[in-house]
Amino acid sequence: MSFYPSDENKNTARVISAPQPTRLLIANAKGGSGKTTIATNLSSLFANRNETAVLIDYDPQGSATQWLQSRQPDRVRIHGVAAYRNANAQVTRSFHLRNIPPDTSKVIIDTPSGLTGTLLNELVRECDIIIIPVTPSPIDIRATTLFIKDLLLCPVFRTSPKRVAVVANRARKNTLVYSKLELFLRSLKIPFITTFRDTQFYVRASEYGLGLFDLDNAQNNDLLDWQMLIDWIDS
Repeated sequence: MSFYPSDENKNTARVISAPQPTRLLIANAKGGSGKTTIATNLSSLFANRNETAVLIDYDPQGSATQWLQSRQPDRVRIHGVAAYRNANAQVTRSFHLRNIPPDTSKVIIDTPSGLTGTLLNELVRECDIIIIPVTPSPIDIRATTLFIKDLLLCPVFRTSPKRVAVVANRARKNTLVYSKLELFLRSLKIPFITTFRDTQFYVRASEYGLGLFDLDNAQNNDLLDWQMLIDWIDS
């Protein structure tokens, strides 16, 4: 009996490829909606549950990249890509997604304000899930309405729809402005998943490159709010 594969078996050997990571796009054309806060906290959350997380920063402000640079070496590692630094027009969006660790399970993409047109189309092509944060103000509500319209009319989205959800960010419940925001989000034809409250925990954690899930004193209610988003992503 031979223990070596025959020529026929050699030719028919299967090539097993690594599972593809889930790619999450955090997007809203309106600046100040908290995209980086969502992106960094999701990165922290996935890393703390022993997933290889990659945070891709397309925002010229580089806030997500600065957050990573502030992270201490003893913390769970998050791989970062400062995509906004690459001004070479020959480098495509898919290039950044191909050059990530082979065991990556989650890619989180932080986007710039004013996201529209060609850039929106390209980033939608390179993602699986789109999360839209909205803050409770009339200006943000109007801007988000226009962004969602642009997103749904985006050529790539129309030919290959993605999973989309909205989250309320930096909100204070039991206020009139939050009630209006909640009414608006529930009127949309896309899921309204959860509300993240306005708390200094995010600000303090961000200064040290941390997310809520890196903190020992994180509030249970805040963790539960994030768990609703994670359950939706994992589903």
